[in-house]
Order: sequence, then C-alpha cells, then structure tokens
Amino acid sequence: MNRTKGDEEEYWNSSKFKAFTFDDEDDELSQLKESKRAVNSLRDFVDDDDDDDLERVSWSGEPVGSISWSIKETAGNSSSSHEGREQLKSRNSFSSYAQLPKPTSTYSLSSFFRGRTRPGSFQSLSDALSDTPAKSYAPELGRPKGEYRDYSNDWSPSDTVRRLRKGKVCSLERFRSLQDKLQLLEEAVSMHDGNVITAVLIFLKRTLSKEILFRELEVRQVALRHLIHFLKEIGDQKLLLDLFRFLDRTEELALSHYREHLNIQDPDKRKEFLKTCIGLPFSAEDSAHIQDHYTLLERQIIIEANDRHLESAGQTEIFRKHPRKASILNMPLVTTLFYSCFYHYTEAEGTFSSPVNLKKTFKIPDKQYVLTALAARAKLRAWNDVDALFTTKNWLGYTKKRAPIGFHRVVEILHKNNAPVQILQEYVNLVEDVDTKLNLATKFKCHDVVIDTCRDLKDRQQLLAYRSKVDKGSAEEEKIDALLSSSQIRWKN
Repeated sequence: MNRTKGDEEEYWNSSKFKAFTFDDEDDELSQLKESKRAVNSLRDFVDDDDDDDLERVSWSGEPVGSISWSIKETAGNSSSSHEGREQLKSRNSFSSYAQLPKPTSTYSLSSFFRGRTRPGSFQSLSDALSDTPAKSYAPELGRPKGEYRDYSNDWSPSDTVRRLRKGKVCSLERFRSLQDKLQLLEEAVSMHDGNVITAVLIFLKRTLSKEILFRELEVRQVALRHLIHFLKEIGDQKLLLDLFRFLDRTEELALSHYREHLNIQDPDKRKEFLKTCIGLPFSAEDSAHIQDHYTLLERQIIIEANDRHLESAGQTEIFRKHPRKASILNMPLVTTLFYSCFYHYTEAEGTFSSPVNLKKTFKIPDKQYVLTALAARAKLRAWNDVDALFTTKNWLGYTKKRAPIGFHRVVEILHKNNAPVQILQEYVNLVEDVDTKLNLATKFKCHDVVIDTCRDLKDRQQLLAYRSKVDKGSAEEEKIDALLSSSQIRWKN
C-alpha cells in the first residue's frame, strides 16, 4: 500500500496515549460522566434487533475477537477468584463492574443495559451475577440492632434476666467477674421467678468454686433454698452434703446421707449402709425410725431366705396353695405384717416371722394390727381365726367380742372377701348404732337382722316396707307376716 510522505509522518507522530497532566483526574471524571450520558442515551435508539449491528465488546472495553482481547481472555482464565472478590468490593463505582472477572462469556451492550437476555451465547447482568457464588459475591447486609445485640451478648444483668424470663436464649458467659455474677443473681431473685433463679444458679455452680458459691449463698437464703431443691432433684448428693457441711446443718446432712440408701439395690449392702446411719446426728424421733428400718430389713432378709427354701421344697401346705407373688425384701412394715399374718399366723412369738413378734418389736398399734390381720385371714377364708381375733376374756373367764376398729369396718372387710351371710349377720348384729346396723343389714341383705331390728323397734311401717324387698314365698316373708299378725307386739305405728 502506497502512502504519501505526509501520511507517514502523521502516522508516526500521532499516538492514542497522552502524557500525564495534573488535569487528567478531572478529564477522567468528565469522560466518565460523558460515558454515563452516552449509555443512558442508548435506550432511546437501541432495539433488540440492532444488536447485530453493534460491535460486541468485553468487560475490558476491547472488541471481541481482536488479538488484544484474546490475550487478555487467556490471562483472565488463569486468574484466581480471590482477585475477583477484591475487585468486587469497590462495586459502588461504575468502573468496578467493568473489572468483574468473567473470562469465558461475552455480553451484548443492549442486553446488558436493557436487562434482557438474547438468544444464543449472550447473558444479561442478572444472569451473569447469578453465576457467581452468592457466598463470595453477595453483598453483606447489616443485621438489625436487636439481632446484633443477641449475638454480641452486650445485655445488662437486668436485661438478661428479663429475656430469660420471657423464655429467650441468652448466653451468660459474658458475666466473668464475681461482681457481675452476683448482680445477675440478685436481679434474678428480685424477679421472683424460680426458673430464672435456677438457670442463674446452674451458671454459678459451673463457673464458681464451691467455697465461693457456698459463701455467697449463705447470705442469700432465697437462692440457697433454690439450690438445695435443685440438687435434691438432680440427685447430686455429694455437692449437697458438702453444702450442708459448710452450713453446719447436721440434721439435714444426716438425712441426705440416709437418703443414699435408695440407690443401693443389694439387700445386704443396704443393711450395712443403714447400720452406718444409726450413729448420725438425727433427731430423737428420726433416730428411732432409722433403727426400725435397719431391724426390719434385717428380719426381712432372714424371712426371705427361710421362705424361699420352704417354697422350693414344696413341703409346706400354705406355700403350695398360695405361692408367693413377690419378695418381701425392702417392703414397708405394714406389708411385712400382712405377709406374716398370711403365711406365718400360727407361729410362736419367739420366731422372727411371727406377727405377734413383729407387733411387739415395732410397737404396732392394736387398730393397725387387727385391721391387717383381719384382711389377711379373711382373704384365706379362715373364719375361725377371724372369730378368735375379736374374742376376749375378762378376769372372770367370760368371753366378749371386741373390735378396736369398729364392727362396721369388720363387716365391710368380711363382705369384700365374700364371707358367708351367717358370718356377716353375726358381725352386723354387733354394731351398736341402730341406724348403722339397719343400713349395713339392708345393704348386704342380712334379712334376719333387719326383721329382728324392726321388731325390737316396734316399727310396723318399716317392716311393711322391707317386706316388698324379700322374695315372695321365702322364709323371710313368712317371718314378717307372722310378726305383723301377732297380737303380742304393740306396734308404734
């Protein structure tokens, strides 16, 4: 290609780069404003159909397909994503969007500024940004103030306690000094909320030494009572004993130590543990209970071993007819007495399993003994033993029936165990109160008792009313008719 000398001089002397001047900054700002106006003006005349007529450019401003564009694209493929993130931090300026690394994609200007995607290989800005990981490029929005304070734990003790009372999660770890912790406890106590007080005490129990915790709680009785109750509930006997020892509460210390026997399952080991509790500083009444508990368990072990042997041998009638359903070990005293009256009622007083021996050893009241023995013997339908239980002799040798629990209760227990009518009538007749006697006789269908009582009361109307309750043609109806027609009885009505 032939050029004139003037053209060659103009070519070699011209350049698209300028030397640095102090006005460059203003020139660049003015150029940037001009570029924005040019971009905004594109919307007035650029349509989707004109995309093919526009020159496609990359983010760097180079025409797509040029040599410089190819070199930059190759270099951009090897750049790290970290550099792209650093560039994204300055996205508030227009030029920063032009530096977002997207090495393998090209964009149409009309698609970019109109926000629409062309068919083919071009993408909109929203599509381009959606391809980048949200974790890396999404803007980090500020949290609300309330949420930020939750995470930063900058609540005061009073605010923390109020939030705990509302059931909100609050971390107490920020309260590091003893003064802050005690202030937190006092705020919780002032709220009069047991759950909040317990939550703060759990925190103090975990973060303070025992000596400091006990010393501070000694002068805060409300919090101290909550801690004692909490330790009892969770079964922390070791810390509870240490607390009582520090407070010099000897009786409570002894009771807490005694309570540990509940965790011992082996009967022999439990007996030995109870033996160690006898010498602890209990009150006089509690000391007697501890002694009785030890003695009872000692006897239960002996009775259990002997009865297990008799039952396995199969030579005792009572164990053959009524096999044992459970072990006697660790049972209450009343249950042990019932067991003894059921299986060992006729044994001599000198044996450990004798009911009389148990009554004397543990000072069981007469009412409790009679009630328990009656239930056991009635269950076995041993009516002769029941009769002997209420028969007493005076110093002249006369016999008399006496019931410390009242014969009305005797009748109810006998009926519950399906006693015959003859036996029920015998004990109903022993009830002293007439109205109670008539009610029981009517309830349990003791007809002879009702008829005889109405006769003694000379109550003709009540006898007539009861006549309708007996079977027609029965002996009871004939007896009532004979009494009503008798001229020897002077009826009241």
